[in-house]
Order: sequence, then C-alpha cells, then structure tokens
Amino acid sequence: MAGKTLQEWIDEAKHWALKARDIAAKCEKEDRDFTAEETAELREHMAKAVAAKAEIEKLKGNDELRRTLAELGDDIALDAKTDDDGTRRTASGFQLPSRKKTLGQEFIETPEYKALMGQATDGRFGAKQRVQSGLAGFKSLVTGGSDTSAGAFVVPDQLGLQVGLDSFKRPLRLRDLVTPGTTTSDSVEYVRMTSYTNNAAPVPEATSSANPTAPGGAGALVPNAGGGYKPESGLAAVKINTAVKTIAHWMPITKRAISDAAQVVTLIDAFLRYGLEEELEDQMVQGDGTGENFEGVANVSGVQSQAWDTNAFTTLRKAKTKVRTVGRSIPNGVLVNPVDLETLDLLQDNENRYYFGGPAGVGSAQTVWNMPIIETEAVPAGTAYVGDWRKAILWDRQQATIQMTDSHMDFFVRNLVVILAEMRAAFGVIQPSAFVEVDLAA
Repeated sequence: MAGKTLQEWIDEAKHWALKARDIAAKCEKEDRDFTAEETAELREHMAKAVAAKAEIEKLKGNDELRRTLAELGDDIALDAKTDDDGTRRTASGFQLPSRKKTLGQEFIETPEYKALMGQATDGRFGAKQRVQSGLAGFKSLVTGGSDTSAGAFVVPDQLGLQVGLDSFKRPLRLRDLVTPGTTTSDSVEYVRMTSYTNNAAPVPEATSSANPTAPGGAGALVPNAGGGYKPESGLAAVKINTAVKTIAHWMPITKRAISDAAQVVTLIDAFLRYGLEEELEDQMVQGDGTGENFEGVANVSGVQSQAWDTNAFTTLRKAKTKVRTVGRSIPNGVLVNPVDLETLDLLQDNENRYYFGGPAGVGSAQTVWNMPIIETEAVPAGTAYVGDWRKAILWDRQQATIQMTDSHMDFFVRNLVVILAEMRAAFGVIQPSAFVEVDLAA
C-alpha cells in the first residue's frame, strides 16, 4: 500500500465507499435489513475506505484535508447528519438505517449527562449536578436494536453487568394483557360496573289507552292488562376515584463508575427500569389499596371466587364458566404461580401419560381450556386468577424516567452519585365480576 499518490488514495477511498453505498442502497430499496453476507462485505468495504482516509490524512494539510473530505462526503457516510426527526443522512441526502436505543442508551446521550461527564476530572466534579432525562419508558419490557445500521464505524457495545443482572429477572407479561391508558391528572375517576338486570321480553300491543300501571296491594304499581307495559332493565354502577401512585427506587454509584457509560446503560435498562415494572405487576395483582398501594385485583370488591374442586383442571374450568356466565365476559388469561404451573405440567392421565407432553415435550403448558397461561410470581402459590383482563385499565401518568445527582446526604464529598428511577401510574378494575380468584390448594 505504501508509495501511492494522494490522488490514488482518494480514488481508493471513493471506490470502497461507493461499493458500501451500493449495498446500503439495495437494502433500502428492498426495505429490509442487511444479510449476514452483506454485513460482512459492508464492514470490509468501509474498513478499507477508512484505511485509505487515514493515508490521505498523512499526506494532506488540515485545510486541504477538510476540502477533500467535503468532496468525499457524498460518498462516505462519515459526514452523516441527523435530521430533526432523528433520520441520519449523508451530505447527498442518502438515508442511513437507524438503530433503536434503550432508555439507558438514550440517557447517557442527553446533553445533561454529557455536560456532567465533561466536568469530571479524575473522578471529580466541579459543582453539584442533577441530570434528568425527559425520555418516556416503553411498554414492552425488552427493547431491541439492529446490528446492521452503522457498518464498520460502530464500536461494539460493552455489556458490562448485563449477563449477571439478567439472572435476577422474571418474565413480566401482565402489562400486555390489561387495557392501556394515559392520564395527565393526579387522580382518575371512572365508573365501575357492579351488576346489571336484563328484563327484556316480548311485549304485546296495547289494547287500551288507560294508564299502563295501576295501584295494587300495599300501593304498589302493577301492569294494567292491555296497556302494552314494557319491562324495565338497569345497570348498577359506582363511581371510583383512584389516585396516581409513584413507584420509584434508587441506587448509589461512585463517580468513577459512572464514567463507564456501558455500565450506566446496564444499570438503567437491566436493573432500575426493570425493577419498576416488576413492582407495577405486583401492585396490579396484590395491591391492598392502602397508603400508596394500588387496589389490585386480589382486593377489589366484587371479584368472584372459585373453591378447589376435584383437580386443577376442573377448578380452572369452573372458574372460566363463572367469567362467562356471571361476568358475561370472555377470559383472556390465567395468572398462575410457577409452583402451580409445575403442578399442571406434572399432571398425568390414568395411564401415567403427561397431559402437556412431559419431559420430552416441547415445553410447559401454554394454555388451559383455551386460555393463555401467564406465569408470574405476583400471584401467591395456591392461587390463580382467571379473567378478562381487558376489564382492567392501567393509566400511565409518567412512564419511566431517570435522574442522577450527587446532592443526596454527604454524597458530594464522598464522590458518590444517586441514580433514581421512577414512574407514576394508576390502576382500576372496571368490572370486578369479570375476574375469578381460584383456589388451587387441594
């Protein structure tokens, strides 16, 4: 490679950049991600373009270098700009694929965080700082990102504590079952349906113009024969006012540690934000409605109950019937503790065959009586909840936000920082009879 002229290096840089651009243009036209082969080729082409660019830098002065790079800008994605809507484009307007970011990754890219880190020298900060992201949380617990969006210029992520923290997570799925809502107030007023009366019936044509009702015994009004009297139906409802509750937790971290951006991302995404969602699920099920607790399904007046009957299958089937007949709803999920799900998995017929395939099957029970099984530790062992979870609403007032400060207690003089995660939400059950608390203890 040595001995090439400046123009030859420029031509080589353009050559490899154009080959990389052709691959990206093809994928954009076909509206798809890069294949594994295309990814390898793209990285190779861009690596060669970067190497040629490095040789150009050695041969040119600063002023001339800037002019040359401007000329290359249309062909090399090094000078990509970001539009107001977050779209990355080259100087020629070519749109580059974007990469989704987690809450933690977005947090460390906020101007406040960067400003704080810019004042750090050998682990020291010049003044008390407070960093807050204005970023909203996400409904799904796990967010993903494309590894094909930035080619050879992306530095691989350092996962840090990611693997270790994953060991302490449990699957969270209840948020996906309930009806999502939002509120901009500190309290939510809604109507809870407690019962209904349906007296609809065929009515004969009126044969008399007389008052359709007449006094009967004890002054009661009774239908007058021939009056074409229509029966009356009704709904019983109660107005409920529930306050928005705050769920939060924090953890200390040294100022030296927060200089490792990858570690901060992990702490936010894999621990702090997850912790909020875990407590939220617990509150939606077991909250007792006192103090700052939600009124969870387990403590809502009017929720039906189903006692143990013969075996778990029979008991759950009877609970489903109650949701259909009394609640007049269609159950869309069964919340079961992992211990009780194990019991279901191990049930056998009279010939000692497992109902769900046993150890050679494809996995644990996914449905029972055509109802999806939701395995969660929010439900105590020996209890299950069958219901139409669309009849419960979660109102998000403030989704997950992150704040960081060293002004807590004596943290400033001890070179410690607090990372605080919090969210605000309200929860309500609009039809208690659409849920059944099931006793699975034989």
